[in-house]
Amino acid sequence: MTLTKQTAFAPGSVVVVRDEEWLVQATEATPEGTLLRVQGLSELVRDTAAAFFTSLDRVEPLDPRDAVVVADDSSHHRRARLWLEATIRKTAVPLAETELTVATQGLADALVYQRSAVAKALDPANLRPRILLADAVGLGKTLEIGMILAELVRRGRGERILVVTPRHVLEQTQHELWTRFALPFVRLDSAGIQRVRQQLPATRNPFSYFKRVIVSIDTLKSDRYQAALAKHRWDAVVIDESHNLTNRNTQNNRLARLLSHNTEALILASATPHNGRAESFAELIRLLDPSAVPPSGELNRDEVGRLVVRRHRHSPEVASVVGADWKERQPPHNVLVPATEAENAVADELEHTWLWPAGGTPPYSGRNGALFAWTLAKAFLSSPAALAETIAARRNRLAATADTAAERAALDRLTAVNEATLQAPTGKYRALVEHLREIGVGPDSPSRAVVFAERIATLDWLRRQLPADLQLPDEAVRVMHGSLSDDEQQQLVEQFKQQSSPIRVLVTGDVASEGVNLHAQCHELVHYDIPWSLIRIEQRNGRIDRYGQRQSPRITALLLDPASERFRGDVRVLSSLVRKESEAHTALGDAASLMGEYSVSDEEEKIRQVLAGQRELDEVVHSVEQASADDSLAAMFAHFAATPAAATTGSVESPTGTGLFPDDVSFLDDALHEAYVDPAEALPRGVGWRLHEAHGTAELTPPKDLVQRLAYLPQSYLADRKVTDRLLLATTPLLGKQRLAAALADKAGTTWPDAHYLAPLHPVLEWAADRALARLGRNQIFAVRGTVHEPTVLLVGTLTNRRGQVVATTWPTVAFPTGDASFAPVTPYESASDALAALGLDRSRPNTGAVDVEGLRALVPAAVDAAGQHMASVFESATRDVEQRLDAWSSRLDGWEEDADALIQREDLKRHRVGVRQERELVEAMAPDRKLVRPLIVVVPERSEPSEGEA
Repeated sequence: MTLTKQTAFAPGSVVVVRDEEWLVQATEATPEGTLLRVQGLSELVRDTAAAFFTSLDRVEPLDPRDAVVVADDSSHHRRARLWLEATIRKTAVPLAETELTVATQGLADALVYQRSAVAKALDPANLRPRILLADAVGLGKTLEIGMILAELVRRGRGERILVVTPRHVLEQTQHELWTRFALPFVRLDSAGIQRVRQQLPATRNPFSYFKRVIVSIDTLKSDRYQAALAKHRWDAVVIDESHNLTNRNTQNNRLARLLSHNTEALILASATPHNGRAESFAELIRLLDPSAVPPSGELNRDEVGRLVVRRHRHSPEVASVVGADWKERQPPHNVLVPATEAENAVADELEHTWLWPAGGTPPYSGRNGALFAWTLAKAFLSSPAALAETIAARRNRLAATADTAAERAALDRLTAVNEATLQAPTGKYRALVEHLREIGVGPDSPSRAVVFAERIATLDWLRRQLPADLQLPDEAVRVMHGSLSDDEQQQLVEQFKQQSSPIRVLVTGDVASEGVNLHAQCHELVHYDIPWSLIRIEQRNGRIDRYGQRQSPRITALLLDPASERFRGDVRVLSSLVRKESEAHTALGDAASLMGEYSVSDEEEKIRQVLAGQRELDEVVHSVEQASADDSLAAMFAHFAATPAAATTGSVESPTGTGLFPDDVSFLDDALHEAYVDPAEALPRGVGWRLHEAHGTAELTPPKDLVQRLAYLPQSYLADRKVTDRLLLATTPLLGKQRLAAALADKAGTTWPDAHYLAPLHPVLEWAADRALARLGRNQIFAVRGTVHEPTVLLVGTLTNRRGQVVATTWPTVAFPTGDASFAPVTPYESASDALAALGLDRSRPNTGAVDVEGLRALVPAAVDAAGQHMASVFESATRDVEQRLDAWSSRLDGWEEDADALIQREDLKRHRVGVRQERELVEAMAPDRKLVRPLIVVVPERSEPSEGEA
């Protein structure tokens, strides 16, 4: 391939538009011309992000050969070091880089199995980063998502990101991404949407205004957002609980397909990624890669394995590293509770009138009488309040006619019998109170528990009864269910995590069974009623049985045991479900495979059939051995879980990735002193900067331009910690984790840490880098002294594709032994840190006097030309490597279309062809087509004597 001569608009270059200087951050070839996304450098546009089309604006590139050399007279060459550091930070890591750079520099533990998931997502063998994180409940999928997004940002592939989650975990996900990775997202929950409507004109697309957004799928799938979404492209999209996307005829699926077409990177996450049906799972795989599923629809294990990560608690690579950070679950604690006389009376009425009537037909006047009878039974097994609500709801729907007389009479008798259970504590309720007391829940005790029940009536009933019987204030027992707003649900979850929270018992419905972390202060969970679904039991248990649980979680199930022999059979069935979920958790990490239904409602129907005596339990719920041997999706996923992933390593460079500064806080400290130094005081003025090295913290009063950037941080964090008035930073990972943990015990009532960890992607560091870049004039580079024998120019060369992404980078130096441009040998370096070390710029050195720049200007164009010639061969090799991968991808697309042509009669293939066509267009855009060589600094030999006043 012959690279185009156009070298002006690659990322990292500087352009002049409307008489202002801009740093090119990303470029993309479009039908309207090259699109440039830029950051302002000159005074009037500093901190301004903008986008320009070359067809609409006059864009003047600054020719790197015309760079003007200026001397750096700052102490220890601080100004030049800051500028170099900022430039290197702004240079994207190449797409094919396999080492992790910033993912391991946040506050996530970054365990081996999590790093392998990130490496798989970034595998250069794939056309673009697309993956299904299908790890079982509790392994930390949100952390894996954060690590992947952090790496995409560092690679220039994560400027615009959309995260889609269930509404009750919006703040939890936002919290994890910000506190652990310094990735801020604007949360568009109900309050956030209202705030946006007040800030933006009605015609403004909110998705173009905020570059990183987290929003619920319930909000986003609304028709009102479809037009705005269709017009917006994302660098990366994350969809949590993605098992809800597979039905082609739903709004969820329509939304997922739209987002899949409009994003490069796509991360799907689900602990239950398939419903047992290959055609539904194929729909999920096609969202990631339409060519991974052949036109025939058959799934290939290798193709699926390329796109899917699946492990569970006892997978080899997980079990070997979690250790004490995830204590093993205790054996199931099933409490058999004898029914009271009143409860036995209700059971008898249900048995003889509704479930197994003597005449064979229950008194139900509508269709499916047997189903309603079991609805009554399920409500009874939940609570007297749930049964009363179910009876009342049915009674209100019945007209007073002759056809309904028998049913109304039967419901009246059941109501009268149930009335006695409402007057006195039931056996199961007394057992719950006794159990909670035994585990320490009570006045002046920090012990707490999560109590799950299915019915809202049961939840509200428990909420009213428990405070008095446990001698707790009303605020110590809180209830959570789907009828609460998203704000209320999020607040409850966050409060329960706090050690200082007064909540001791969280009574919750199954709205909290997916995605919510409840293990921070709790290791006791109670099933007040038993779901007739293994999936639901597993989801509930995962709220406290997950990574980070340092006490052995205990799962307690309360099983009502009526005197009726038939109901005792029901108890045995439900008890078996709890036991089988525990067995599957240990052996498979996937309880759903035991029934093979992969649907809560379908599992409930099968269990109802067992309870009704229509089927045997062993027929419906398979053993672990049967599920493992089955030739199905379950077997495929069991294979993935048992197969260790390829090993990967962490960062191979220093935390800053350059070697210019020992750590991020040193860079920030120098940047603030350079920008705000008061010569009279030798301290930064106006920013209140204080570095407390002994305590591992730093504090800063943000200036106005930084406050503008901080406005996009989580709103609750800004409000709780008042960071626009005073920003406190933790400067070491250890302290960052301690402050994050301390927030859970903070009596201030917030889970946001008072000192936020200064991770490599922190907006404060980005702001400091932009200020450092603005210190030089138009098309200027510094000259400094270093450990060289002759004048030497350091340059950076980048090879990019049509999408503006960096394909390869090299850091050559060009030396001039004769002092002129007649002889210029080139020395290539693979990393910036290696080049800087060779020049002696990897550590602070006294400035022994300003460099005489006379004559150095003539070396710059010679250095650019020499480096360009040398890099041509380096980039040719990188180009061949990329082209080989793209050719292989084109071949697979050709094969897919050939197979599709043979099945032209299949109507559903038309939709899949659109995705394959888009893949082919992407292949063309990924081909390398431009290179840029930029001089960064001129280094001359050191003088023997320091200048006056230089230490």
